[in-house]
Amino acid sequence: MAVVGFDLGTLHSKIGVARHRGIDIITNEVSNRATPSLVAFGPKQRVIGESAKTQETSNFKNTVGSLKRLIGHKFSDGDVQAIEQKFMSAELVDVNGQVGANVKFLGEPAQFSATQLVAMYLGKLRDTAGAELKNNVTDVVISVPVWFTDSQRRAVLDAAAIANLNVLRLINEPTAVALGYGITKSDLPDPADESLRPRHIVFVDVGHSSLSCAVVAYVKGQLTVLSTAWDRHLGGRDIDYVLVNHFAEEFKGKYKIDVLSNPKARFRLAAGCEKLKKVLSANAEAPLSVENIMNDVDASSRLSREELEALIAPMLDRIVKPLKQAVEESGLPLEEIDAIELVGGCTRVPAVKRKIEEAFPGKTLSMTLNQDEAVARGATLACAMLSPVFRVREFTTRDINNYAIKLGWEKVPEDEDSEIVVFDSRNAIPSTKILTFFRKEPFGVEASYAEPSLLPGTMSPWVANFSAKSLPETKNADDQVTATTVKVKTRLNPNGIFSFDGAYVEYVEEQVPMEVDGAADAPAPPKKKKTKKEIPFIFGTSSLDKSVVEALKEKEAQMYAADKLVIDTEDRKNALEEYVYDTRGKLDDRYAAFVQPSEKSALLAKLQEAENWLYTEEGEDATKSAYVNRLDDLKVLGDPIVFRYTQYEERSRAISQLRDTLTSYMNQATSTEERLAHIAPEEKQKVIEKVANTQKWLEDMIAKQAELPKYVDPKLTTAEIGKQRDEVIYFATPILTKPKPKVPSTTASGTQTPDPNAQKTEEPKTEEPKPEASTEETSQGPSEMDVD
Repeated sequence: MAVVGFDLGTLHSKIGVARHRGIDIITNEVSNRATPSLVAFGPKQRVIGESAKTQETSNFKNTVGSLKRLIGHKFSDGDVQAIEQKFMSAELVDVNGQVGANVKFLGEPAQFSATQLVAMYLGKLRDTAGAELKNNVTDVVISVPVWFTDSQRRAVLDAAAIANLNVLRLINEPTAVALGYGITKSDLPDPADESLRPRHIVFVDVGHSSLSCAVVAYVKGQLTVLSTAWDRHLGGRDIDYVLVNHFAEEFKGKYKIDVLSNPKARFRLAAGCEKLKKVLSANAEAPLSVENIMNDVDASSRLSREELEALIAPMLDRIVKPLKQAVEESGLPLEEIDAIELVGGCTRVPAVKRKIEEAFPGKTLSMTLNQDEAVARGATLACAMLSPVFRVREFTTRDINNYAIKLGWEKVPEDEDSEIVVFDSRNAIPSTKILTFFRKEPFGVEASYAEPSLLPGTMSPWVANFSAKSLPETKNADDQVTATTVKVKTRLNPNGIFSFDGAYVEYVEEQVPMEVDGAADAPAPPKKKKTKKEIPFIFGTSSLDKSVVEALKEKEAQMYAADKLVIDTEDRKNALEEYVYDTRGKLDDRYAAFVQPSEKSALLAKLQEAENWLYTEEGEDATKSAYVNRLDDLKVLGDPIVFRYTQYEERSRAISQLRDTLTSYMNQATSTEERLAHIAPEEKQKVIEKVANTQKWLEDMIAKQAELPKYVDPKLTTAEIGKQRDEVIYFATPILTKPKPKVPSTTASGTQTPDPNAQKTEEPKTEEPKPEASTEETSQGPSEMDVD
């Protein structure tokens, strides 16, 4: 079982794997530790990650990013059209109620939902991890923003299912960071010592699109999330957006161009602004240069760090609020905060650091964690803790629910209320609660968020519904139907997802114990026995129906196979093109002496024919089999030439190896050394004759080969030389390595003890064959992970 964690990011994602007693962040196909979170569509195939980034500028309308910001949303949600669209180069549309992208794929308009897009991207991360581990990856832990709702979390699970991934857990990003931080600490307070308070750490994560904060309490072997807070629209991309608008306005007057009216020009400016922002994090001033931004204009400008901070001042002012909110909700005085740990790329911006310091006066900011990889490491650790193949230090993670969930129902006379908050906003997860209803008839319950104003954008507060279809009839002593006591079990699982886990009627029966002879006169008190009867119910959520998931999984498999075929076809096309140019060049160089004029002219004609075909319309877009067949046809003529050349190059080395072997065995067979004295002369003579015969064969074949021109197929091949060498080794080795017989020892009485190894003359006895040793590997048990 591979142990893998995905940090699903807005700008790029990272993959962690557990191996070598630790956590590694692996590289992708171009040796980058971060893979761009992009999915692009072209005339022949999809390209994902690095490939999508490479062609982003030329294919921006069909390239979809910010996948994490879209999943779980409906197109009608306020965040989608008002905020997310301005950061997207592709057009966002409604796809079966979900937000999705409108692109051109295989030459035709196509629409894909955010769930499908994330599934495509997760498939890329899966393949990257599988290529690194040389194993199929199925079980993963995926990090999600702390502010994700139930519908967003379910959508991530749906996307993972479409990508053939089994999500062991969704872990909140601050919790992942906290896990990676705390599990390595060996000096945490002992909870048994009442004189010691827990160690309190505040984690602040400012990434590409959002800010999140968590206050965490640590004791030995455990972390507890006390509170969380966030700003969903405060990150690096918001700084980029401010810079784009600033320079677009400047270029209007300077170059008389409207960058915002041209999507490609705006995209180029945004790329330049992102680089400018990074340079200003380390320098007081930086230039901006965008070649051919539009209308053949090369735009340039400069910006100082002070000017940048003035432009983003309104955004910076929003940083303090969520940080103070998190501390207030934790109930801790500032004096009991032991450290503030920063992660996320945007915490490198000096102005952002200063604002964080304002929220924690008198405290020093720490950056002991890897700011870019802390989430991925924590997610991978969580996966290792859930895996049976790794042994990790015992460490308990106690996370919290971030949105209060209430249940509502239609009120009946037996009810005092019609709704109740079942899980508050800081309820521990996982958590289970049972509610009691008194009902005569089937009924329904609806779960929703208690404070819709806190949800992302204008997302619907609806979470799930429950409908009991039939109830057992209950009657009183007068044979009248009375209300049945129904228990409804609700649960928040470790993924932060709400569910109705069951409904049942509980009966209490009194059982009078049997009288026992000789017992006391006083009757024994009756015993009560509880029994349960499950009630059938229907449970509705925002998750996709299983049939829909299976259909999307099949569609994804078809697109994946089509992409692979395109890649394989391009690979065979490149192989054919490479063979044409490589062989043609070598015919006048290293192959010149090994090819006959007629062969050369025939091969050159075939090479020219293949080259001409490659650059025709047919050859430009042919099938994989067409390229394979063309290459095979060329190799029919080219392989004999290559064979002669390689044989000539390798023959002398093979001959030298055979001669060394013959010399070695001849020396041993004619040696008078004591260690070989026990070998019978006739046995040695057999070796001498074998060596001599092989030597004669070799010299004869070398002479025959020397008479042949290089352009003729060789009579002496390296394969035949190797075969002769193996025959000599297999013949001579058993003879010359025969063990020396042991000398019989003499006892005190003068008799000799027979040598157990001496040859016996009696008739051999037959024995039952012994079973061969099994080659099956035995289980080594779980491996241990070093997290110190």
